Amino acid sequence: MTHHISLRARVLPAVAAAAILVPVAAGAAPASAATAPQVSCTSGKAGLAAKLQRDITAALAGRAGTVAVGLRDRTTNTTCTLRATTAYDSASVVKVTVLATLLWDAKKTNRYLTARENTLATAMITKSDNTATTSLWNQLGVAKVKGFLAAAGMTRTVPGSGGYWGLTQINVTDEQKLLSLITARNTVLSDGSRTYILKLMGQVVTSQKWGTPAGAPSSVSVHVKNGWLQRATRGWRVHSVGAFKGGGHDYTITVLTDGNSSMSYGVNTIQAVSKVIHRDLTPTEMAATRYKPTLFPQEAAVAVPRR
Repeated sequence: MTHHISLRARVLPAVAAAAILVPVAAGAAPASAATAPQVSCTSGKAGLAAKLQRDITAALAGRAGTVAVGLRDRTTNTTCTLRATTAYDSASVVKVTVLATLLWDAKKTNRYLTARENTLATAMITKSDNTATTSLWNQLGVAKVKGFLAAAGMTRTVPGSGGYWGLTQINVTDEQKLLSLITARNTVLSDGSRTYILKLMGQVVTSQKWGTPAGAPSSVSVHVKNGWLQRATRGWRVHSVGAFKGGGHDYTITVLTDGNSSMSYGVNTIQAVSKVIHRDLTPTEMAATRYKPTLFPQEAAVAVPRR
């Protein structure tokens, strides 16, 4: 399935994003506005939580669609969340889970990946190859994917049925759990497996290295996997998960979006959020040294049922 992607986001009329709580006089707003989720942050570093909460909220002001955000920085014991358990169609972001499942399963029998598996895994992550993903998904089977999800504590992630791995249901909480497993020692994934996953996420082709890396300082290593998917309802799903380490920080970012009018619109939303997160965590880094993603973001369009 091929989509002709607009390379420039369409400018939409400014609308109040569901993530933002606008101060109004009592009784002047509908009940839904009063209960709209807000960005919530905590930090071991004085002032950082309030700054992140304010800046992420501002980055989302006026953005259409539904956005979910997760941040964790181990160094400053900082976390931010927005719509942490809201479910989204995964698109290609699930490919990290597929690779983690493959390595988790191989670890159980104490074996290395075969040359074929290595070739497929490399294509799946670095180029977002769909055929390679389908081969590994079919090899593993949904039962093994569910086994990994249980071991990883990703309790709200639901594998796509009927072979439609791109319709796996994901959420910020579980994606952040996965990134945590990839970036620190644990009993689910071996150190070798973690290193392998991060290596491939660090070798993503330039045209797919957009999203959460936007604004990352040159002092940190960048590991990313993105995805997008267009459906008849709720428009474009556009997602990005990333892991960043160096410059005195060790952090992961997940941004999931739907209800986007175009792929570019979703990419711009994710990158607006990511830029302020990187800036708030590393405020002394010069703007000229921060990562600027491609102006022509690409990603594999995954197969979905016709409906």
